[in-house]
Amino acid sequence: MTCPVTGAGAAGAPADPDAPIALDPFVTDLVGEGARLRAAGPLARVVLPGGVSAYAVTHHTAARALLTDPRVVKDIDRWTAWQRGEIAPDWPLIGLVNPGRSMLTVDGPEHRRLRLLVAQALTVRRVEHLRGNIEAITNSLLDALSAHTADEVVDLKALFAAPLPMKVVTELMGVEQVVSPRLTAVFDRFFSSETEPGEMPRVIAEIDEIFTGVIEEKRGTASDDLTSALLNASEEGDRLTDEELLNTIKVMIIAGHETTISLILQAVIGLETHPDQRARVLAGEVPWEAVIEETLRWSTPTTHVLMRYATEDVPVGDDVLPEGEALVVSFGALGRDERVHGETAEDFDVTRESGTKHISFGYGPHVCPGAALARLEAAVALPALYARFPDLTLAVPAAELRNKPVVTQNDLAEVPVRLGKRV
Repeated sequence: MTCPVTGAGAAGAPADPDAPIALDPFVTDLVGEGARLRAAGPLARVVLPGGVSAYAVTHHTAARALLTDPRVVKDIDRWTAWQRGEIAPDWPLIGLVNPGRSMLTVDGPEHRRLRLLVAQALTVRRVEHLRGNIEAITNSLLDALSAHTADEVVDLKALFAAPLPMKVVTELMGVEQVVSPRLTAVFDRFFSSETEPGEMPRVIAEIDEIFTGVIEEKRGTASDDLTSALLNASEEGDRLTDEELLNTIKVMIIAGHETTISLILQAVIGLETHPDQRARVLAGEVPWEAVIEETLRWSTPTTHVLMRYATEDVPVGDDVLPEGEALVVSFGALGRDERVHGETAEDFDVTRESGTKHISFGYGPHVCPGAALARLEAAVALPALYARFPDLTLAVPAAELRNKPVVTQNDLAEVPVRLGKRV
């Protein structure tokens, strides 16, 4: 008998090296899973929750090649299992593999068209203009944290890391703050491996209902927010269709929220478990940008991105991604690839020379459009947190921190800390 999560045989027998690796829906050993995937790579056969088979790219160089290979596309209709009707409409991950038409799901000229329209709205100027708002939201959250005593145990995720990006991204999109609790709850159900299959269509419908309401409120208004800018974006008379607009807004809010939570928390964990590096950062010897990039490499916010599809047999090292098969990009495994980052790839090191070589926000045409915003939020939040609470410490050993049952995200359930003295 074989364990469905680890693949290990009964009575401690070694796993079959040729057996596919089952991605753990409960995320009990994220680091170990990444190591097993790299060992099986650069192309590993995997089984997703719900018994769906796929391949995963697990080595950095192979991932860069596949992410720019025109034979590997985002069109779900090229997936043989999808064509045959083998993927259930209520599969818990259906909202991630078939999220509707947006720049996330098309390639070539159509992708360039949608990317250009989004770029007109999400300008560098618009993102940088948010800095003042991010600083204000950060300080407000830190003020609230200051009400807790130095030795009191508080959840840094619930009180700081989670509300910050939600407030920022809803403000960016022009979403009323009263909607935020509902969004947070529905996103938890959308990503969770514990959501019942029959529940997922209702979750997706609720997300669509929320954002359809936002769009309708913005039509014909002169609001200075990203939703209005997307409504008005045009290129030679071309505009986003209603479907493209809805799905683009969903992608922007989901991506802008989840990645930043993880980035902030994992940076704190990296620093708190490496006090010598923490001291150098707080002394100004190492820039916060280095902390952010090393965190993205060492413990990337997105562990598995679903999916791309092979339009023909594609060689990957000594292996082949067969035509019609689905490809998972295992970013959690890629960041610790010793072929790029050396024998210390498993270690957190803010002085690492290769730290900026990660591709945790993607690579090629589909690189994450919200990467600049996530970096900006972290660049504001982390130094402000430590400036206010320089003696902050984890309240439990890092090994006791547990991930939520989210197979695609590095999503900690909570991060208990003691704030210590405040400045």
